[in-house]
Amino acid sequence: MKLIAKLFKGIWHALNFSRRLIVNLVFIALIVVFVAAIVSSDEEVLVPQDSVLRLNLSGVLVEQLTYVDPLDAALDDAMGSKEMPTEILVDDVVRVINAASQDARIRALNLDLRHLHHGHLDKLRDITDAIEAFKETGKPVYAHSPYFTQTQYYLAATANEISMHPYGAVSLSGFGTYPMYFKDALDKLKVTQHIFRVGTYKSAVEPFIRNDMSDAAKEANKLWLDSLWMQYKEDVAAKRPFDTQNFDETLAQLGDKMATVSGDSGQFALKYGWVDKLETDQEFNSKLVEIVGTQDKGNAYRQVKYSDYLASISGLNNFPNPITDKVAVVVAKGHIVDGKRKAGVIGGDSTAALLRKARLDDKVKAVVLRIDSGGGSMFASEKIRNEVLAIKAAGKPIIASMGSVAASGGYWIAASANEIWASPSTITGSIGIFGTIFTFENSLKELGVYSDGVATTELKSSSVARGLDPEYADIIQMSIEDAYDKFLSMISEARNLSKDAVNEVAQGRVWLAPQALEFGLIDKLGTKQQAIEAAASLASLEHYDVITVEQTLSEKELLMQQIFGAELVQSFIESEVQTTDPLQVITKQGVNQLLEQVQKSAKMIELYNDPNSIYSVCTMCNVTP
Repeated sequence: MKLIAKLFKGIWHALNFSRRLIVNLVFIALIVVFVAAIVSSDEEVLVPQDSVLRLNLSGVLVEQLTYVDPLDAALDDAMGSKEMPTEILVDDVVRVINAASQDARIRALNLDLRHLHHGHLDKLRDITDAIEAFKETGKPVYAHSPYFTQTQYYLAATANEISMHPYGAVSLSGFGTYPMYFKDALDKLKVTQHIFRVGTYKSAVEPFIRNDMSDAAKEANKLWLDSLWMQYKEDVAAKRPFDTQNFDETLAQLGDKMATVSGDSGQFALKYGWVDKLETDQEFNSKLVEIVGTQDKGNAYRQVKYSDYLASISGLNNFPNPITDKVAVVVAKGHIVDGKRKAGVIGGDSTAALLRKARLDDKVKAVVLRIDSGGGSMFASEKIRNEVLAIKAAGKPIIASMGSVAASGGYWIAASANEIWASPSTITGSIGIFGTIFTFENSLKELGVYSDGVATTELKSSSVARGLDPEYADIIQMSIEDAYDKFLSMISEARNLSKDAVNEVAQGRVWLAPQALEFGLIDKLGTKQQAIEAAASLASLEHYDVITVEQTLSEKELLMQQIFGAELVQSFIESEVQTTDPLQVITKQGVNQLLEQVQKSAKMIELYNDPNSIYSVCTMCNVTP
């Protein structure tokens, strides 16, 4: 017994020592981060004269940054356990390029896109528009990378010159939507599915009841995916010395072309006009050195990187004039859920509160609701729409501006605006309703667990442990059909369309904005900036400022953000390692996409929190480039 007691005592001391060691290490790490933040706050970013702006974008292009607890983010980065890529605010990128175009210190722009993950066409177009304006000032734009993905190449095509490593490759594979399907898995787990839906093309529930995509969903999805791909091809071909026929769409076609260069992907890119030159990183650096010279230290060309230049201009025009009239922008990005949520997820209460804040501000004369959402909770969507109606009732025009996606619930919150604007590549429609309830009576039975008892009414007898009474299921289906009817009626009234006309293009079917324009679901094609100008025009404003209405952080959150959100801290823990081997890049991208897809699928289930279990969601709107 004494031996056992000593053994457990030794284990306890070891665990206690380990616990104290971990706590002390974390404490030391926090002190280092805190000191780094203080030091970084005193440093002024200097932009060298006659330098190149190195647009080294790293992460995913987004409409709004998802709120992440700064302490958690710093620790995750420090431990190397970051799960998702960083987010890049499109407005920041555009602002940086526009400022650089007028900055006499900037001689040229280098598109260093090797760490850029992906972005929808509407976001890429905003950036390419800014790059084109930069070129109009007479300053050259260069794009160089060991490898170009489809997203990266769209931006690179705007450059005056595209160069690539001789062993590199350009990967353009089109667009696709390949959701994961769970029917067999749920069957094996003995999970009972109770699915309720309306709409021939409402395929949001298909992953739960099928192992593959239905023919109706394939037909509808192929239509808008082909249209989106044609937009990509036309945009790129307009900037390069070839037409849309240069794109490879079959393996046989790609194989025949590759055979002409003996399988050399670098020579393939050069021969067919995808790049202008093959050169190593050292050769590219030497070329820019000849243009702008070298840095004070080292042999690298004189440059200022994206994050540093952004920091240098962030203090300019940061405080809106308290006297001028305002056009307020409220961003609704992410899945729509009931309740309050931080930025990156649309909370029915929190987003309605932002709209209410704009409505009650006397200086705000017009509102733009910027939407980037595939939908979610019907109840939460209606809360937001009610606030849109309240803004109109207050005499303030409100325009819905659609970003990458504004479908299902995303369309619901847009429908009642004075006008709806969308990018030509916006995915919208998906007007349909579904409900889903999982019960686990059979799963529990396999484990020998049962539920039994008594209740005062039959309404209490159904539960996730007992299953769903067929009569109760009939009642829910009636509620779903009623919700769909409400959706059609609301759109009919808001858009001045007959109910039958709405139903004809609804049924859960997804459309691109040009088709939605033909059907009367939207009013105009245009950018967010054009929507802002239209809102100002409706409010008869000639002179105005644009403000973004955002959630106010608590004092604690602000302090943590100041400490752990410092640029120096991010650069201190940032990893710059990246492979240049095309096969390794493709493999890494595939694995990352798979992990992201699994995470998104799991997260979607968590976000289904509608109090009535009724949803309007477009799960097929997640396009993979």
